Amino acid sequence: MSIASRINYRRIIAAILILIPLIIYIDLPSYNSVNPELLGVPFFYWYQTLWLALSAIIFAVAAILLYWGEKS
Repeated sequence: MSIASRINYRRIIAAILILIPLIIYIDLPSYNSVNPELLGVPFFYWYQTLWLALSAIIFAVAAILLYWGEKS
């Protein structure tokens, strides 16, 4: 595998990872409900909070894929 194809492969994976939270957030009707509750918090709020944390992890992985091994 050449270096150029490896870089393109990493960019494609990073782009897919970045698109996952976007698609989840845009699909509002799928999580626009009150039930089930988690510790008294409606589903709508804890689902968004969960995806906020997951998005941070996903974006960090995408950044590592894009910039790992680059010299400043």
